[in-house]
Amino acid sequence: MSESFWNKLSKPFFVQAPMADVTDCVFRKIIADRGKPDVLMTEFVSADGLAHPAARERLMIDLAYSEGERPVVAQIFSSKPENMKAAAALARELGFDGVDINMGCPVRTINKQLAGAEMIRDPKLAQEVIAAAKEGAGELPVSVKSRIGYSKIDEFEGWMQTLLETKPAAITMHLRTKKELSKVPAHWELAHLMQEFRSDSDTLIIANGDVTGLADAKEKAKQAGLDGVMIGRAIYGNPWLYSGKSKDEISWTERLDTMLEHTKEFERVFIADPKSNDINPYKGFAIMRKFYGAYVAGHPRAKQFKMALMETRSAAEVEDVIKEFGKDVL
Repeated sequence: MSESFWNKLSKPFFVQAPMADVTDCVFRKIIADRGKPDVLMTEFVSADGLAHPAARERLMIDLAYSEGERPVVAQIFSSKPENMKAAAALARELGFDGVDINMGCPVRTINKQLAGAEMIRDPKLAQEVIAAAKEGAGELPVSVKSRIGYSKIDEFEGWMQTLLETKPAAITMHLRTKKELSKVPAHWELAHLMQEFRSDSDTLIIANGDVTGLADAKEKAKQAGLDGVMIGRAIYGNPWLYSGKSKDEISWTERLDTMLEHTKEFERVFIADPKSNDINPYKGFAIMRKFYGAYVAGHPRAKQFKMALMETRSAAEVEDVIKEFGKDVL
């Protein structure tokens, strides 16, 4: 078996967190073009959906990626080993560099499928799902992203041991329980324990939660002795995050040009594509609006700029708003 790409990364390495309706193929390419992290992952995709021909056709866009994103990992979720095996095999066929299993999502609709964070409550099934993914993935490395527990922090050690027994290529722990969601600070005081639990395992250890940027990630990795750190919400409006530059170093011309490029590509791929018939677009324009506040933060009239952008319904309208407010900084 060839060496996993995970083992070729310089440590500490930095991974962009997969986030639903955020890290789609459009935004990942924007990120990769401006300062690529060491690893990118797709939004999480339902293995159960991929198992059905009709749903699979619609979900395939979630598995789209550009060559500039490599190494790029397909993140998949399911509580059904047979579907996980098939989805992992599909990821291999599509040329992904790895497969990641989401066992941390706290969303009710996912948990009702006994997937995501619900897997923490069924260790045996979780191990079966990981084994199935490995079988389907073949030589591709399989990693797992989860949380430190379901409702209690003291579930952490047992759950880590459960995952380590399956020998995944890497484990990423969001340092909160499922019950905590994002309502409390991440428990970074536990990060160093992940290495202790690992013992003689070759599994790489990654942590995430409340990481404010690249400098913060480096400091957290150093303090906890981690192999890597995953960064999530800090990427909003800042696709330059992994370049080593602060957002303040990016000119307003580049910021606004990037926001418009992001918008146009989002519209082209998810709304204006003929396959969507424009009647039932794959994603609504409202999803794009969640980025605008972060993009224009620091503008002299940031509040008014954001409010105007929140009223837009197309890339053309966004361009008009940029022309109006861009006069203040360009």
